[in-house]
Amino acid sequence: MAPAAAAAAPTPAGNGTSVSAMAVDGDVAAAASQGFSLDPDTFQKIHPAEFHRRFLSQGVRADGRPLQKFRKAKISLGPVSTANGSAMVRLGDTTIICGVKAEVAEPKPAAPRSGFIVPNLDLPPLCSPNYRPGPPSELAQTVSEYMDQVIKSCDLVNPETLCIEPGHAVWVLYVDIVCLNHGGNVVDAAMIALAAALKHTRLPQATYYETESTVRVTDTFTIPLSVKRTLVPVTFGVFDAAVVIADPTAEEEAHLSTTLTYVLDAENGEAAYGVLKSGGSAVPRDMLVACWDDARKRAVDVVAALAEAEQAGNRRPDVAAV
Repeated sequence: MAPAAAAAAPTPAGNGTSVSAMAVDGDVAAAASQGFSLDPDTFQKIHPAEFHRRFLSQGVRADGRPLQKFRKAKISLGPVSTANGSAMVRLGDTTIICGVKAEVAEPKPAAPRSGFIVPNLDLPPLCSPNYRPGPPSELAQTVSEYMDQVIKSCDLVNPETLCIEPGHAVWVLYVDIVCLNHGGNVVDAAMIALAAALKHTRLPQATYYETESTVRVTDTFTIPLSVKRTLVPVTFGVFDAAVVIADPTAEEEAHLSTTLTYVLDAENGEAAYGVLKSGGSAVPRDMLVACWDDARKRAVDVVAALAEAEQAGNRRPDVAAV
């Protein structure tokens, strides 16, 4: 007697209705006709794109979220005591920690009053088996360069506020962003962590002594970094060039035809300071408009979480969720 076929995909967590039979009904029949079993994990490994496609066709995702549902973002301020400012962001299974370190440097001759902000994203092997020791991955380089462009183009921090002594000394803010666990949508988590860490940054008092051509720094008095606006990234994924999902997981990202990230000004919901698109498929205008509307709603929630974390003050841990 042939064994019963079992190719049903798992029921999404938190969803009261099962989509197992609907999602893989055809494969159950095929398995039954050939007389073998196909458990959900095996089906996902053999046909990963089809595994997600069956869920999406029913308006639900493998983790139980509706297509346009974002994962909760948890924001913690001050996890790194040795940094001038720091933040940790958890976005589902994705965990990012960001530290800001201020150092004194000479300004460029063409801009004697301007300091610098140098962001860098690190995706070490500990965050995902997809990364190996060695040079930065393509994703890490792309996101680091994009964050640098956005910081400069939107004038996030007035570089002249980082001046210690014109022509002699300025602050350089090294923003190190490290992914501790890659569960998808690293771009959003990294940029939220950057925004939170900069808002948490306090610069020590620095005095330039011309006779000695030196700068003396004291931590007895610090001033908060003046951040002009709050930037909020919102990422969407496009599956099969037709189905839009919000905040994709790592498993979903591997099968997307393209991703689209809006960078919004939280204080001015109508302003976007950047759009990052990866992948080759074209995105129609109506899809762009729909994503823009959802991005503005998401930005409001993220800003509320940032404000709540800031209001927590020096309490540890300072955590807010959206």
